[in-house]
Amino acid sequence: MLNKILYRPTDIAPLIFFRIVFGVLGFLDVVGVWAHYHIRKDTFNPDNLQIKYYGFEWVQAFPDPWMSLIFWTIALAGLGVAAGKWYRFSATLFALGFSYIFFLEKCNYLNHGYLFCVLSYLMIFLPADRAFALDLKTSPQRYRKYIARWPIFLLKFLMAVVYIYGGIAKINPDWLQGLPLRVWLPFKKDYFLIGPLLEQDWVAWFMSYGGLFHDLFIIPFMLFKRTRVMAFILCCGFHLTNTAVFQIGIFPWLSMALTALFFPTDFPRKAVDYLRSKLHLIEKWHSKYQGFLANLNINATEQLPVKRNALISLFVISIIVVNLLLPLRHHAYDSNVSWTEEGHRYAWRMMLRGKTGVGYFHVKDLSSDKEIKKLYAKDFLSKRQDRKYKTHPDMILFVAHHVRDMYKEKWDTDSVAVYPNFRARLNGRNYQTYTDNTVDLAKEEWHWIRPYSWILPLKEDNFPDKYSSKNSK
Repeated sequence: MLNKILYRPTDIAPLIFFRIVFGVLGFLDVVGVWAHYHIRKDTFNPDNLQIKYYGFEWVQAFPDPWMSLIFWTIALAGLGVAAGKWYRFSATLFALGFSYIFFLEKCNYLNHGYLFCVLSYLMIFLPADRAFALDLKTSPQRYRKYIARWPIFLLKFLMAVVYIYGGIAKINPDWLQGLPLRVWLPFKKDYFLIGPLLEQDWVAWFMSYGGLFHDLFIIPFMLFKRTRVMAFILCCGFHLTNTAVFQIGIFPWLSMALTALFFPTDFPRKAVDYLRSKLHLIEKWHSKYQGFLANLNINATEQLPVKRNALISLFVISIIVVNLLLPLRHHAYDSNVSWTEEGHRYAWRMMLRGKTGVGYFHVKDLSSDKEIKKLYAKDFLSKRQDRKYKTHPDMILFVAHHVRDMYKEKWDTDSVAVYPNFRARLNGRNYQTYTDNTVDLAKEEWHWIRPYSWILPLKEDNFPDKYSSKNSK
């Protein structure tokens, strides 16, 4: 069974297709982050505070022009992956660089960023440079028409994990009541053309249950020939709708490319054949490439991989186990994960909560009478950071420690206490107290599995009338 799943010979074309898409999307995403967050928002200015992931506080930004140079080096590495030029080096450089950007600022966390990190490291080990790659000019002996099945299997597996865990996460009381989409969509009423439609309450219900159905069933439907084409059309419609409504970057395009891998392995060749019949330039490039392959004088049937590799099997199984277990860790906590954030990240809990928060810190020198009863962090945070941190306990703790260290230096004392006073609302509920204001966060330490004892429980039914379950439909 393992030999059939992982080592059965398969056409390399889908892997080449994904390599090109991945590299181009990587280039576009990095350039977009550089232009929007670095140039426009000044997010990665080393003189500003970046809210770090615990364990990665050592990841630091650099002043320009070095920071911009880093961004463009990473972006060009993405193009190197797409072109198959210095492939291993390009893939490794892109993976290290993309994860560097990812870990610089926690407030920028997006599921597609995490997925791209996982994929970028996986791409280093995939034989994605064995066809239609510039590296073949100098190493033609590396050409392969067929490869073992495991690289394509892993890519499809990761996409299945995203969809299925995303669907399971939507089976919760809020989502089944059309929340948070019933809260979000009316704010988009000014959108061109689709704005008046998004204002309608039934649209939020349709999108909620449509998203649930899509995530749970798209993979099973893609596995069967009879339903595959219609399922892919629905998949593209789903992702293009998300692009139009929520502007979520490259994630929809990445998802569509990964979903396309469920088609028969010759689908990229059929697509090229169709384009050849329509575009002379494609026909010209195809002829040149076929001439190059003819000069290699390699019998593709002699390259069929048939041997099982224990190291590869262990590698594949490890990826499967980690990606199946990691999204389940929030079940270890006796809390609403959308409220406490305990186990939320890396679990494919996508678009499930709309949270807003308000509040401040009460700072006190315990050895004297010095006291600041209301310290608002907006004075040293960006607008995005100030909006995000108030509803994320780990970010509140990080900012509280920054405040502690700041006033230790300012007041020349080691006895600074920082008490949180925050209120938050989740998915249309009324505001309620979020933090225990008697706890000194200056003394609290982050732990990777310990729950946040100073986050107060959510009052689940604290809805205004328009979102209450009795008036929900």
